[in-house]
Amino acid sequence: MSDASVAIRSALWRVVLQEDVNFLLTNRIPRQLLTRFVGWFGKIRNPVVRDLSIGAWRIFADVPLDEAAKSRFTSLHDCFIRELKPDARPVDPDPAVLTSPCDAIVGASGQVEDGQLIQAKGFPYTLSDLLADPALEQLYRDGSYVTLRLTSSMYHRFHAPHDCHVDQVTYISGDTWNTNPITIRRVERLFCKNERAVIRTRLQASGHCITLVPVASILVASIQLHFADVLLHLKYPGPNVIPCDARASKGQELGWFELGSTIIVFAPRGFALSVKEGQVIKMGQPLLRLP
Repeated sequence: MSDASVAIRSALWRVVLQEDVNFLLTNRIPRQLLTRFVGWFGKIRNPVVRDLSIGAWRIFADVPLDEAAKSRFTSLHDCFIRELKPDARPVDPDPAVLTSPCDAIVGASGQVEDGQLIQAKGFPYTLSDLLADPALEQLYRDGSYVTLRLTSSMYHRFHAPHDCHVDQVTYISGDTWNTNPITIRRVERLFCKNERAVIRTRLQASGHCITLVPVASILVASIQLHFADVLLHLKYPGPNVIPCDARASKGQELGWFELGSTIIVFAPRGFALSVKEGQVIKMGQPLLRLP
């Protein structure tokens, strides 16, 4: 065997081993217990705890705090959910463009085929399992979808992709599997197993129904929505339909995650994708184009 072949096999083995270790460390643990602990720990307002926590976090992640609206934080949690400076995320003004609701890496995306979509290669799941809403399942059974993955270092707030009316949120309690690429390639129907909120909106100009599905992940202690007077977290019972009556302008903040996670965006048939898998996208940049 040549030296090149040995080097390639050695590199592949290291990658596989690293993935195994990553998967074990982030999934084969008491996920919900750890998530609740991080939710509590992150809110400790002690300067020593705060500085050590944020410092440790920045060792493992490239956190762009220069974009933050403030330079000092009261806690690790305060840093996680930081707001940005004005105009840090310009929003595309084109009325024919649906913009990204968050900073993210684009995951699987494309057209829903007869109610089925892709989590990762070889790992399909269904709209009925994810949305728990027959009306939305029928609407999007041949529509478009984009999976947006937020890493732990990214800006964690999410925004309206267009001028819209939010009329309902369905909260679905569940697990807290990690939503990183390693786990997505190993755990079938992961998004359908995790805690999530199905946010149903209607575009003010065209009437199209656009749905955002924030999916929680390990260490994501809660999902906060400005238009729903309840904090969605692991102790909140679900599934639970929460009626809403809120208007949001394009780019207006809707809520936030605590730590990184995933948002899946659904649009009816006829919307064209403006992104490709693996692309890094910022909130306010083009995501989909209206028919």
